[in-house]
Amino acid sequence: MTDKPEKKYSEEIAKELNNICEECKKEDESVSQNLILTSYKLCSSCRVSKTIFPI
Repeated sequence: MTDKPEKKYSEEIAKELNNICEECKKEDESVSQNLILTSYKLCSSCRVSKTIFPI
């Protein structure tokens, strides 16, 4: 009974750390790093463009 919530929790974490950028939809290693640093799922190039052009 107790392994179902743990499995659901681990599936949610795996889904969140899939390294796919929310802006450009490309897979990049920097997405998970930026998620930890800034709590946004952006690749490094989208992060720079959002910093320069914040709209």
